Amino acid sequence: MYAGKHHRVGIDIGGTFTDLVLIDDETGRRAVGKVLTTPEDPSEAVENGLLELLGRERVEAGQVGTIVHGTTLVTNALIERRGATTALLTTQGFRDALAIGTEHRYDMYDVFIEKPEPLVPRSLRYGVHERSLDDGSIMLELDEDQVRSIVTELRERNVRAVAVSFLHSFRNPAHEQRVGEILAEEAPEISVSLSSEVAPEIREYERTSTTVANVYTKPLVEGYLRSLEERLRQLGFVGSLYIMLSNGGTASVETACRFPVRLLESGPAAGALAAAFYGRATDFPEVLSFDVGGTTAKACLIEDGEPLKSNEFEVARVYRFKKGSGLPVKVSVIEMIEIGAGGGSIANIGPLGLPKVGPRSAGSDPGPACYGRGGEEPTVTDADLILGYLDPDFFLGGKMQLDRDAALRALEKISRPLDLDRVEAAWGIHQVVNENMANAARVHAVERGKDPRAYPLFAFGGAGPVHGYRVARALGVPGFIVPLGAGATSAFGFLCAPLSFDFMRSLFGRLNDLDWSDANAALREMEQEGRGLLRASGVADEDVWVRRLCEMRYVGQGHEVTVELPDGFLGPDDAAPLTNRYRKEYERLYGREGPDVPLETITWRLEVSSSRPEIRLDREESTTGEPGEAIKGDREIYLPEEGDFATVPVYDRYRLGFGAAFDGPAVLEERESTVVLGPDSQAEIDGARNLVVRWPE
Repeated sequence: MYAGKHHRVGIDIGGTFTDLVLIDDETGRRAVGKVLTTPEDPSEAVENGLLELLGRERVEAGQVGTIVHGTTLVTNALIERRGATTALLTTQGFRDALAIGTEHRYDMYDVFIEKPEPLVPRSLRYGVHERSLDDGSIMLELDEDQVRSIVTELRERNVRAVAVSFLHSFRNPAHEQRVGEILAEEAPEISVSLSSEVAPEIREYERTSTTVANVYTKPLVEGYLRSLEERLRQLGFVGSLYIMLSNGGTASVETACRFPVRLLESGPAAGALAAAFYGRATDFPEVLSFDVGGTTAKACLIEDGEPLKSNEFEVARVYRFKKGSGLPVKVSVIEMIEIGAGGGSIANIGPLGLPKVGPRSAGSDPGPACYGRGGEEPTVTDADLILGYLDPDFFLGGKMQLDRDAALRALEKISRPLDLDRVEAAWGIHQVVNENMANAARVHAVERGKDPRAYPLFAFGGAGPVHGYRVARALGVPGFIVPLGAGATSAFGFLCAPLSFDFMRSLFGRLNDLDWSDANAALREMEQEGRGLLRASGVADEDVWVRRLCEMRYVGQGHEVTVELPDGFLGPDDAAPLTNRYRKEYERLYGREGPDVPLETITWRLEVSSSRPEIRLDREESTTGEPGEAIKGDREIYLPEEGDFATVPVYDRYRLGFGAAFDGPAVLEERESTVVLGPDSQAEIDGARNLVVRWPE
């Protein structure tokens, strides 16, 4: 933090809106901004939103010490194939491994199954004369003359990026490093990624896929982040810019440019972090994070105040919701389920003649029909407007007028084919998207051995509070929670994140016969590299947190279970305690004891992070007024329990203080989002000004 600069800003670029949150660390005061995303150049929306927010709050850009930013740039580039022209250098005889994959059929009954096309065409995949064995020994020395010849050809073909992934390079990276040196000498303009740096793990296909995805997006990310830095400098910002990573940590621009593949889930990760922060701060350590924006809905389990994490991810799926149909990447991510069900999701008639919602979205351009920007397709936002859940004169606090007539015209594309009136069609769309969201959240919890009914829903995002009541009811959860400023909660989540990075090394061996010196050396090297990265970002050594993990499995198994390692030097005496930890974790995951079979270690992991930033909540210790004083009027909303519209009170969310309690049905409005409460709901504002909704027993 720069001296005297006590403001921080979080910036979240979504498919429809770009959200900003400004925090004054001295007072805890918070301000929110929201502008339409500019798809052609997302940094334009960042600049526009920042100028508007700082101007409204009378804060100079020079008073901002830190900006934390997340972006969907990497994900979109992989989905839309907008990355750099990329080549792959791999071991002779293995150039087709990228296309062969694991030979897994993600749908065994589909005879027309489509596999994701590799990011590198076969004509740009080169086999190099070299070979290392699985123990790291060299079987065939690198043919440097061949490499130089390949580099000459790459320059002639205007290749801008090169991935280098040799067999067993996670055990011995020497050949990859030498190729990197040759490329730097012969073609410094070409971006290079080495698998031994990006993903030094076993499983050749996944390691290569991750390395290719990293370098494929590298020039794009470098260009965007450097452009963003320049825009911020022109505004007078002289503080530190950090980028959110998929694992819930943040990193410097330099690190993000080097490993852009770690930015894949940076935006959704921030929302889960915000849910975890509020859970820890308000005695809800276990919640189901429910984030609904303009394009997608995301659900994530929060346990003991921390979101669940995974070490693998898929991107650019051929079939969005079929695991195995995308490109695998080996990066640490906050584990969540995502479905194409947001405010901008387009409704149509499915093949069975029933309403279908998503995954196509109207985005920000043209946006839903009611935005009046040329959209003609019916969307969830159009349906919510017709049902009375949104005020056409108070969208974004009145900054944006919604066109109800345009929404009605769009709804005719659903109502006429189904012989419904437009209100019935709107309710059908609303209910379909609610059930889609509830089913996805239920599957996400059950697949992890959790009962979704035990987790209160933490609803946020522009559309999350509108749908939170019905989704919570469908899930059978005990209630739901909505934070103040729910529409920009993900942007707030960026400010909850510590500086963080994770490392991995695959060292295969049986636990009872392991070379512990290799394991300790790998852990020591990873820790030194991690501390160096944090030190370069201004974190003192005494403020660095280190967590060590190991992926292990029973001999003969195909997949691993992760266990936490004790601190200090490891040796043969640790084999028995680690075995016990593994068996307990195995039983927790699968509900039964494992077989009496020896264990083997696969991949050793290490996470380094700074302390979490301190954020002051504007807590209130006494009631600040009766809820009736916050009523700003009333409105007719559609209630299916009544089979018609009913008049309900509309509350000004900002005027509801600690202790205010009231019953539904009701509507609560703030600038960036709206909460809709149905019948039989009991609402109360807690000390952190969260809206806590419960049902009568």
